Amino acid sequence: MAFDERFEALQSAASRKDEMRLISNEWVKKAGDIGQQYLWDWMGLPIIQLSTDIVQLQEIIFRVKPDLIIETGVARGGSLAFYASMLCLLDIADNAEPLRSTRRVLGIDIDIREPNAAAIKQHPLHPKIELLTGSSIDKTVIETVHQRAESFQSVLVSLDSNHSHNHVFAELNAYAPLVSPGSYCIVFDTVIEDLPAGHFDDRPWGVGNNPKTAVNEWIKSHPDFEIDDSIDEKLMISVAPGGYLKRKR
Repeated sequence: MAFDERFEALQSAASRKDEMRLISNEWVKKAGDIGQQYLWDWMGLPIIQLSTDIVQLQEIIFRVKPDLIIETGVARGGSLAFYASMLCLLDIADNAEPLRSTRRVLGIDIDIREPNAAAIKQHPLHPKIELLTGSSIDKTVIETVHQRAESFQSVLVSLDSNHSHNHVFAELNAYAPLVSPGSYCIVFDTVIEDLPAGHFDDRPWGVGNNPKTAVNEWIKSHPDFEIDDSIDEKLMISVAPGGYLKRKR
């Protein structure tokens, strides 16, 4: 059997195993209980993601080849470093000078703390990164991001800030229109809907009020996007089940 056929067979088999999804959700819960997602760095900066999602992001970036990646929710900056490094690899593949090319990452956060901002600015990939302080759903911030995006051809969006339904729904309205056809708007922490009620008792989100509920409502009126089910079938362990939204046109 050819490798591609073998992969398709494995993927198809995995999609039929609902028990694996239950096990995966339990694993994500247990991993969250011990803070497993906080254990990793990317090129020296903490990256608060599961390793499976990081590998999936790499696949998407290589396939889409964006020249602008927009991320809401900067945290410690590891995701920005990851995105910047992926763009540098695309530059190298294009025989371009990575730190001088036009590919960029734009990170938005309502509170970029000084130690984190300083670490990002001192990072060797900082020429690829621009920081924007403010709420991602603030009108002025949205207008600024749209202005920045005008000069780019291929745009990918990553939403990973406030995980409440209304906030994510507003982010989708604000930034999904910037996504290029064939590219993705990735909504993180949709897994909240699949975890036990009360799991996030110290946060304003939980079952019934989270990124997945926002995605499920928003996508009903946006037929130009679809949930990429093939990613869910392959990943299994993810904080973003049903959150990989592909723009069809």
